[in-house]
Amino acid sequence: MRSKLVCWLVILFIPLLVACSDSSSSDSQNSDIEVVSEIEGTVRVALAGFQLEDGIDPITGIENKGMQTFIEEEFQPRFPNIKIELTQVPWENAQSKQTAMLQSGDVDILYTGGAFATQWYQQGLLRELDDLIEDDANFDPSIYLKGVWENSYSTKSPDKSAHFGIPAVLGRRVTIYDKQLFDQWGVEYLSENPTPEEILEKAKQMTGENPETGEQNYGLWLDGKSLNLSTFVALTHAYGATGGEGTLDDPKNIDWSLNSPEMVKVFEWLEKAAQLPPSDFLNALGNESFGLENNNIAIHLDATGASTMAEVRASANEELLERFESVLNLGPEGEGWVAVDPFVMAKDTQNVEASWEVLKFLTGYEAQKHNYQEYTYTPTLVDADFVSDQDKYMKTAAEIASVTNSTLMDEANPFFGSEIAPAVNGFISQAHNGDAPDIQSYLDDLQDRAEKWSANQ
Repeated sequence: MRSKLVCWLVILFIPLLVACSDSSSSDSQNSDIEVVSEIEGTVRVALAGFQLEDGIDPITGIENKGMQTFIEEEFQPRFPNIKIELTQVPWENAQSKQTAMLQSGDVDILYTGGAFATQWYQQGLLRELDDLIEDDANFDPSIYLKGVWENSYSTKSPDKSAHFGIPAVLGRRVTIYDKQLFDQWGVEYLSENPTPEEILEKAKQMTGENPETGEQNYGLWLDGKSLNLSTFVALTHAYGATGGEGTLDDPKNIDWSLNSPEMVKVFEWLEKAAQLPPSDFLNALGNESFGLENNNIAIHLDATGASTMAEVRASANEELLERFESVLNLGPEGEGWVAVDPFVMAKDTQNVEASWEVLKFLTGYEAQKHNYQEYTYTPTLVDADFVSDQDKYMKTAAEIASVTNSTLMDEANPFFGSEIAPAVNGFISQAHNGDAPDIQSYLDDLQDRAEKWSANQ
């Protein structure tokens, strides 16, 4: 009986030791963090796609720190009287789930996709932030990349007169090529800012049986089933095909030019390029080995470099970094399509003051540093000094973002998503199968649909 009692005492005592040890470690870790504000309140935050709990990266096998731990270690010491209630929303149903939360008043701050945020703003579900920005001497907009802060539909109203979001994560869409394949084929490397014509010419030379290995190579890969049409958007920058004049806040008066000579050039390029990738590109596949040792694609448009960086991080072998080089996108200054995912505030947030502090923190330096180091999310900051010196792909993405302006050819445009994206992807599929329609007639039909769409707005 006595031995059983001793056992139970030991069992009860061990958790106390563990708890004391954890608390001491946490206090020690955060002892140098000063309190920023004594503001009180509860802020409900819905995060699309974020990992809340600590876990293991499936690619690298390295342990990742979740957002919940980050909040406890970095936010709470600075704002001890603000309680954050986190909700994770999978990307698969982020728009519908977060829309419902906004409509029911169950959320204060959201991290979401840029196109979703734009639609919510136009529906009157989000709070404009300009008064908070102007009244806060501690908030400095110049920390964000200028092109993103001033021009993104993901954070500004369609007429660019008001901010409704703060840029938090930048999409990476850079051109990456395999120097090893270029060497094997005897083709000159890409220039730092390649034109569409240069891409096409060199890709054609490397499509076929590799002269050294005898294996099938593909000179080019692009996404043939893209919702945001990143390659198409980059081409519109390259050829000056704006798609029309006007603003998304006044869709009825957009002067469309989807059948212009410049847009014809975009489609002519797509028709030729569609012959070069593996057929799986029509389903956004066929590039699984790009950036890795057994790659067989010479040029990858709108790539991220994530697979290469993950492999380097896991193995500490930097040979892949030397092999896979990044250059700017297809626009005359290197422009392309730049995805921007923001944090936004609900129109009827319960506590504006506390919510503003949370929003600032989750888009600020410490949070973006965490998101990069744990999940390789691309920062939106001018001075992202935490980015690895090895990560040239992310630095190229930042260069592209700094020079890219939004146009009507953007996922924030309702007609773009509903009509233009299916039309472009359908054309690419037909072209790959040798059945491309007459381009001018195809675009005349798209122009007609756009004009009817505007007339009904």
